[in-house]
Amino acid sequence: METINIFETEKKNVKQGIKESFPVIGMTCASCAASVESVLKHTDGVFDASVNFASSSVLVEYDKELSPNQLQNALREVGYDIIIDAENPSAVQQELQQKHYQDIKNRTIWSAILTLPIFVLGMFFMQWEPGKWISLVLTFPILFWFGRSFFINAFKQAKHGKSNMDTLVALSTGIAFLFSVFNTFFPEFWLNRGIEPHVYYEAATVIITFISLGKLLEEKAKSNTSSAIKKLMGLQPKTLKIIENGEEKEIPISSVQVGQTILVRPGEKIPVDGEVSKGSSYVDESMITGEPVPVEKIKDEKVFAGTVNQKGSFQFTAEKVGGETLLSQIIKMVQEAQGSKAPVQKLVDKIAGIFVPVVLAISIITFIVWMSVGGDNGFSQALLTSVAVLVIACPCALGLATPTAIMVGIGKGAENNILIKDAESLELGYKVNAVILDKTGTITEGKPLVTDMLWKDKLENSNEYKKILLAIEAQSEHPLAGAVVNHLKDENVEQTEMASFESITGKGVKAQTENGSKYYVGNHKLMVEKNIQIDASLMQTAESLEEQAKTVIFFGNEKQVLAILAIADKIKETSKKAIATLQERGIEVYMLTGDNNKTASAVAKQVGITTNYQGEVMPSDKAAFVEKLQAEGKIVAMVGDGINDSHALAQANVSIAMGKGSDIAMDVAKMTLITSDLQSIPKALELSKRTVLGIRQNLFWAFIYNIIGIPIAAGVLYPVNGFLLDPMIAGAAMAFSSVSVVANSLRLKRVKL
Repeated sequence: METINIFETEKKNVKQGIKESFPVIGMTCASCAASVESVLKHTDGVFDASVNFASSSVLVEYDKELSPNQLQNALREVGYDIIIDAENPSAVQQELQQKHYQDIKNRTIWSAILTLPIFVLGMFFMQWEPGKWISLVLTFPILFWFGRSFFINAFKQAKHGKSNMDTLVALSTGIAFLFSVFNTFFPEFWLNRGIEPHVYYEAATVIITFISLGKLLEEKAKSNTSSAIKKLMGLQPKTLKIIENGEEKEIPISSVQVGQTILVRPGEKIPVDGEVSKGSSYVDESMITGEPVPVEKIKDEKVFAGTVNQKGSFQFTAEKVGGETLLSQIIKMVQEAQGSKAPVQKLVDKIAGIFVPVVLAISIITFIVWMSVGGDNGFSQALLTSVAVLVIACPCALGLATPTAIMVGIGKGAENNILIKDAESLELGYKVNAVILDKTGTITEGKPLVTDMLWKDKLENSNEYKKILLAIEAQSEHPLAGAVVNHLKDENVEQTEMASFESITGKGVKAQTENGSKYYVGNHKLMVEKNIQIDASLMQTAESLEEQAKTVIFFGNEKQVLAILAIADKIKETSKKAIATLQERGIEVYMLTGDNNKTASAVAKQVGITTNYQGEVMPSDKAAFVEKLQAEGKIVAMVGDGINDSHALAQANVSIAMGKGSDIAMDVAKMTLITSDLQSIPKALELSKRTVLGIRQNLFWAFIYNIIGIPIAAGVLYPVNGFLLDPMIAGAAMAFSSVSVVANSLRLKRVKL
């Protein structure tokens, strides 16, 4: 109940308005994201807007008087759109993204096929006259059919006085093409002026092909970003069964009303939040708490949407439906946290926002200056230099800088059982100074096991008693019974038959053999109630085991306790060493768990976490704890394995999921450890450091050619030594910058973690 109240408080604190995420259509680069953000922020009634280019979504905080249609109209004016009126906007966006990806894939393949002969002719047969005409014919479809989107998008931006990467691509390739066409038809114009006329069809087509390839890689990476939300939504069934006038009736989940009585059968997912009104069962709430042991639900107990009913049937009264359920609130919070940006992305957005206008301005200034001072050859020199500026500034290397480093980094990580999802958290990975570990499934194995089985002194026929214990637990519905059954089967114990079996709610079970002997399996309260004697040494051992946060089960006959069994979630062998390694590096390690404080204390002590642990933590509390550490200036890494960790994972600076955990945790997290070995965490942070270093080096190489090449292309060396950069050389320099970026990325393969 406390968790739901926290969510309601969060909702009320939104600036007296609405905070909503919309899928965005039409973004093709980082500067597009900056444009969408800028347009929305300058729309009356919008408090804030944050675009997540990776997921093609925008998180908008706006006045409740403003309608989504007004937001949509503002974006449509500059060539973008948002999905607002669809029944399932995420599904519509996914379908459009898949179609867009296939379109880019086809265009890239055909562009590459046609570019190859143009490149060969331009680089090795440039003096062969028919080669120019063949290149002209092949270039036309590459630019104006397979590459038409660059020109269309550039035109849409230009209509509203804006520009993006498409503007630069369209201008550089368009001018290079027109210049080459002129030189193909009228070569004598240059020959009469003593200048050799060159054509640059290969530069124009290679630019289109390279940029298309970069976009293809980008779209492939982006296509999976919405799967986390989709899988979370999939936890809620589409229909449910209500009891109306004593009859069972199936209705769509969208039609359920607060106060209706809902029937849940064994194995079914609970559709909405509510309170049990009739019947009882055990419910798997691991998606909320992360704890592997199902929770008993009796009358007046709370149940939550997305959790899974086990063996019993029960009815409950709906209290929270639709967007008010705990599951819906988790979905909303994950969406909002994913929409936030890492510092590196904000920097890239700023660079993208000014890069294109600056290059265009330099090209125009170059043309004007050369027209003024160029004398008789002013126009030809002005045209050559301005085209050279546009060609050398083409953002091929910039487009390849991150994807190539990420691809190599992913491969290197896979060799070390580490999967890296994207670059957003990599900038901060090696700066992490606080690591939060979930307990269940992260520090521990995530499943209850029998750790101790102790029999009464001088007990004879223990093998026969084991057969009876196996027979009893095999019939029990208690979640811990399975651990006992598995343990006894591992000891090759054979099961016998019992004459009768009776469950004693909240205490244990009673069974009777064929010869009339009675046996009990349950808690200490059951033994006391039945006046079953407990040996002093066994009781002392039981108390000691409970202090270690283990669950103790008593097995006895009508007279005495025959054995005690301790069940616990076993700590992974490498957890203590991994935590020690992190602490040695000066990283603070915290443990959070939904389990009780006693268990939390025992586990923390065993793995070397002295004070930084907390028990009985709900999903929202984990995320709040992450925010608290971030507010203290810490760079936080969250490591978890369950749905209950998803909000905290999305909130953390660096998020790491255990590969044997839930799909949701792995989708939300920026890194996933294929192995359950926590020693991979220090390796993951080191890989983060190496990969981001590679990205930064790539960005350096991508820009260094522009910083050096653009002034040279503009003709700054001409007054010194008469040198003018030929557009052909500019195209080669542009291509070489891309080769440098790829070569530098490949160096990551040799790095030792």
